[in-house]
Amino acid sequence: MLTESAAGAAPAESPAGATPAGSTAPAGTDTSAPPAVTAPPAVTPSPGGRRARVLTAGVRRAGRRAASLLLKGATKSVAVVALLLLWEAAPRLGLVDRTFLPPFSEVADAWWELAANGQLADNAQASLVRSFSGFGLAVAVAVPLGLLIGWYRPVADLLGPLLEVFRNTAALALLPVFVLLLGIGETSKISIVVYACTWPILLNTISAVRNVDPTLLKLAKSMDLSAPRLFQKVILPSAVPVMFTGIRLAGAVSILVLVAAEMIGAKAGLGYLINASQFNFAIPQMYAGIITISAIGVAFNQFLVTSTNSPARS
Repeated sequence: MLTESAAGAAPAESPAGATPAGSTAPAGTDTSAPPAVTAPPAVTPSPGGRRARVLTAGVRRAGRRAASLLLKGATKSVAVVALLLLWEAAPRLGLVDRTFLPPFSEVADAWWELAANGQLADNAQASLVRSFSGFGLAVAVAVPLGLLIGWYRPVADLLGPLLEVFRNTAALALLPVFVLLLGIGETSKISIVVYACTWPILLNTISAVRNVDPTLLKLAKSMDLSAPRLFQKVILPSAVPVMFTGIRLAGAVSILVLVAAEMIGAKAGLGYLINASQFNFAIPQMYAGIITISAIGVAFNQFLVTSTNSPARS
């Protein structure tokens, strides 16, 4: 019969994954719903961690910069170290007569002896006072005069021939004239430094003013700037780099000319120390004085280079 056949028929298949009624799930099977997936909580960086990262990055940059500076300094020092090693080895190996070129170690001992007994400091102080005094006076005179000559054409036409005569006359050639007119004291030495330092500063200042970009001048004149404002806002900023080049050259000239003047007639100064050491045949002391002059020149030049770069950055 129909009922019996229906009852004896096979049970209908359950949906996939469903457990038939009356049956039990296999052991170990998890019949619960899968857990909900939740997003991880947002992590807010703490101020202390941020500061630590900034500090670490700064330390790394400082380390890289220090390593770069050390490498650069070592590269620049190679030639100097090689020269000193050659200076030390050549007299000891008999390549040169050590009577006239003693080893560098003996020169260093002589320099230390001069520094210990005060002779080096006294002579260096005398030279520096003369050099810086003459250099400062030259800057005070040559910069305004150069700006005046470069900006005003009538002044340039009036003083041009006179400038051409004196600019081609060596300062040391006029040293006897300065000594005759001003005596053998400090005045003549400072005056010869002023004369020698004036020309690099004066000529560079004149050139700087005359070579200002014409476009800047036209633009400034189109804005109806007065002559003083034009000079202040356009001429001076454009002329400063070239002016500082002349000042830097004058710094080297101030030391060279002064040493030559001290060799001719002086009772103190590095030039006097070198000349007196030569006459007394104290050759190590002579080279010690020369090294001191070189060191002062390098330090003064580096100071002027730093001063030149400061206006350029600003």
